[in-house]
Formats: sequence, structure tokens, C-alpha cells
Amino acid sequence: MSQWLLIALVAVPAVTGGVLWALPVLIGERVAATVGSAVSGLVLAGSVFLWWDMRRPHCPCTVSSTFVGFESPPRNLPGKLLPYAQTDVSWIPQLDVRFHLAVDGISMPLITLTALLVLLCSLYSLKITPKIGRMRSLIALLLLIETGVIGTFAAADLVLFFVFFEIVLIPMWLVIDIWGDHHDRAGRRRAANTFILMTVLGSALMLLGFLLIHRQTGTFDVAFLGEHPLRGGHGIPLAAAVLIAVGLAVKMPLWPLHIWLPDAHAKAPTVGSVLLAGVLLKLGSYGMIRILLPILPDATATIAPYLAGFSVVAIVAGSLACLAQTDVKRLIAYSSVGHMGFIGLGIATLSPEGLNGALYANIAHGVITGLLFFLAGAIKDRHDTSDLRAIGRALYARLPRIGGLLTYACLASLGLPGLAGFWGEMLVLLGAYHPADGLPRATFLVLMVIAGLGAVLTAAYFLRLIRNLCQGDPAEYPAAPFAVDLSRIEFATFAPLAVLTVALGLWPFTLLNEWMVL
Repeated sequence: MSQWLLIALVAVPAVTGGVLWALPVLIGERVAATVGSAVSGLVLAGSVFLWWDMRRPHCPCTVSSTFVGFESPPRNLPGKLLPYAQTDVSWIPQLDVRFHLAVDGISMPLITLTALLVLLCSLYSLKITPKIGRMRSLIALLLLIETGVIGTFAAADLVLFFVFFEIVLIPMWLVIDIWGDHHDRAGRRRAANTFILMTVLGSALMLLGFLLIHRQTGTFDVAFLGEHPLRGGHGIPLAAAVLIAVGLAVKMPLWPLHIWLPDAHAKAPTVGSVLLAGVLLKLGSYGMIRILLPILPDATATIAPYLAGFSVVAIVAGSLACLAQTDVKRLIAYSSVGHMGFIGLGIATLSPEGLNGALYANIAHGVITGLLFFLAGAIKDRHDTSDLRAIGRALYARLPRIGGLLTYACLASLGLPGLAGFWGEMLVLLGAYHPADGLPRATFLVLMVIAGLGAVLTAAYFLRLIRNLCQGDPAEYPAAPFAVDLSRIEFATFAPLAVLTVALGLWPFTLLNEWMVL
């Protein structure tokens, strides 16, 4: 049953999106968001059931589903696929390409997060519609993005991983280009084109790396390659690792490959920004953990200090850019650059603490940044702009519920203990203090200190945002007559993310024990 449920998680959103796109006579614009909510709700229910079933005692990966450092998962090959539900059939036999889907404790949290965010975006669209309309097409594209993202997290064949990775790009390009900032048509077109060009370039480099792996091993199968990795830290393994790392770093994105991200977030509609930050950036970090670490372990160790260096630059550069922003969406976008830098540093440590911190930060960032972009969208809807200078101050007095939630999300994102953003970054810094054997510890200690300073800058720009937007004299910034505080549909959309932020912050190690497989 589990393998059919896994196929359904990938196929149902795609089929529904195709029906929405192809049958406008039968499915009207107003019904589309309801259909999208129902289907994405079923996908979420299916992913939760599959995850719950995977945790039962009969599951072959249950024994290894422990927090690294407490028991005995194989430490030499972190990220190795330990499949539970899987389907494996021949697809292109001439090239030895298989339609191989499999999930384990690394991929299931990300699949569930994807299903949750798509459901919340569909619910949000029930009442909050873009000015351009065309809701049926937008929901269809969101469902297609869901298929591509879930397929990428479940792909156990390198070519299949690449195919699902690419499926995501065109729908997101259309979402930015068609439903983006209606005030700046040229800007949203430029942002969409930069997004597609940069990510296609990264995908091409990644594919070249996959072909090099196949040349040396004769297979694209991720599970087999995890058991029989391509050893060697130089030559073809190193070339493959560099190509794959650069391709995935574009998607994360790491400095200096992040240039597409701020404009894409600033010009995308609210639901586009939520999915872009919440799940699409995770495709890159997931690929590094799932492909680089277990398949090219020696070559990954060779490039790990460089990956760590670029990640730390991303932390500092993203934080400094945030301090200079006057647009709330661009500020949150640059904050994602910094947070993904922490995830990249955790991966580069190759240590149990760092890798578990990266996995945890992946989930926490998706939840918190999803909430931040929903709130930024709510503010923009009420003021028709996301420019802080035009919005003014005293949001606590004008929109107290939205202002309070924004402060809460900012505190979570800056890493306040007790909320979700704290634990991942703490474990990453701990991993940098104790990197894997063979890595230059002195270098990682320096990077740890710099990353810690980046965390201080993160607190600085979020507290500055709270001061400049939420505080102030209400008499000087009176409420607009049309400005309505948190609506029911917004409350229903924001509440699950707010609750998860607390849950991830208060029970981190319980959830790490349940989720992470390394």
C-alpha cells in the first residue's frame, strides 16, 4: 500500500493541475481554489499517514531513525538512502534510467512540509486573490510545483531527480511573471527571467556531474550508489562533486549565486514567495545531503572547506544586505540567504551535529519564512506596497494582530531560544566547532566565529524592522480606513505555522529523534 500512496502523492497534484488547466468550462475560477485546497489537503493527509506508517516497528528504517550521536547509524556515509516506501520500475532501459521513488526519515519531513505549505497557499487563495485574477491557472501551477518538489524529495534515481527538479522551474517562472507585482511589469518579467536562467544554468552543471558519476559507476541509482560510493577526492569524482555542488548552490542559493533570489521574492505574489522560500530553496540543500555526501564522500570532504567559506560569506552578506533594505519582502528574501548559509555550513562540517542542524534548520526555515512571507503579503495587500517608507510605522496600533504575529515570526527567525529558529543554527555552530575528522578544524573555528557574528547581525536587522515598522506614534501614522486587521482566512492560514514554530522550538530533540536519519 505504501508504494501506491507514494505514487499518489506525486501523481494526484499533477493530474488535478492538468484538469484545472484543461477544463475551464467545468471548473470555474472561484471553484479552483476550493479544488486546490481539497486536493492539497488529501496530499497532506497522505504524507502524514505515510510518515506515521514509516515509524511503526516493522519499518526497515526505524532502527536507524535516531539522532546522530545517541545510537549507531552509519557515520561514514551520512545521507545514505534507507528506503521505506518505494517503487522501482524500468523507465529508459537503454540508459539504465529507472522510475525509482523512495522515502526515508530525511525526505519525509520535507515532503510533509511541502504538502502543508501548498495547502495553506490554496486556503489563502480562497479569499485573498491576486489583482490579475486567473485563479484556476494559478492553482494549477501551484499543484504542478507540488508534484515537482515532492518528486524531487522522493527521487531515488539521478536522472529522475533532475527531471522533477526541472518540473518546478517553468511553473514558478510563470507564477512570478504573470501574478507578480502588478505595479512593475518590467521588474517582474526581469525577476522571472533571471530566476529561470540562473536555475537552468545550475541544473545543466548538475546534470553534467550526474553523467560523470554514471560514466564511472554505470548507474544512476541513488540507493545503489549509497552502498557503493564513488571514492576518491581528486580527478573525476572531484569534478563531479564541484559541478553538482555549484548546481545545487544556485538553488539554495549560496553567495555569489544568490543574485536571482531578492528580485524573485520581491516581485512574486504572496503564495509564490511562500513556496519559493519554504520549499524550493530546500531542493538544493536536500540534494547536497542526499547526493553529494553518500555518493561522493571523499570529493565532498575535499570541497567542504570551500563550501563552508561561501556559506559563511552568505551569512554575513545576507545580514548586511538586510540592514540596508527599505522593502519588507526584499529584507525577508535576503534573510533567507543568510539562513541558507547556516544550512550550507552545517552540511560542510560533515559532522553529526552539523548535518542534523542543517536538516532541522531546513524545516524550521520553511515554517518561519513561510509565515513571514504570508505576513508581508498581508501588509502589502493593505497598503498596496511593501516599501517600509510608504507603509509607515505604528503597525501595533493600526494592525495589532498582524503586527504581533510579525514580531513573533521575526523573533523566531533571529533564533530566540524556545522557538524553531534556535536549534538548527545552534547545532550548526556546534558542528563547526567539531567538524568531521580530516577537515581543517582551525579553519572551521574561524568560520564558526564569523557565523556567530552573522547571527548577531540577524538579530540586529530583525529588531530594526520591528522598531521601524511596528513601533511609533499612532497619531503620526493613523490607520487607513480600509485597513482591516487579521481576517478569518488569514488566521486559518497563519495559525498552523505559528503553532509549529513553538512546537519545533520546545520539543527539538524529540522531533530530531523522530525525523532525522544519518
